[in-house]
Amino acid sequence: MPRKRYSAEEIIQHLRTVEIEQGRGATLEEAAKKIGVTLQTLIRWRNEYGGLKLDQAKRLKELEAENARLKKIVANQALENLILKDVASGNF
Repeated sequence: MPRKRYSAEEIIQHLRTVEIEQGRGATLEEAAKKIGVTLQTLIRWRNEYGGLKLDQAKRLKELEAENARLKKIVANQALENLILKDVASGNF
């Protein structure tokens, strides 16, 4: 069975549903089962998206993507610098 990827909006909505269920007296395991995820997934989502609002979660994902892109650029530049230093020193 293929895994489902949830968007930030869906995750926040599921977390709100879990809060409502817990307010009604359901355990965390029961709430996780109701939204169709494992307890481990629910705990991980709470740690990452715990107190975020929808717009904050979107911004977080945008910043994470931008950070990954910038790290890739820096890694490529560092590699190019090493290659140029090797060529300049004559060790090729």
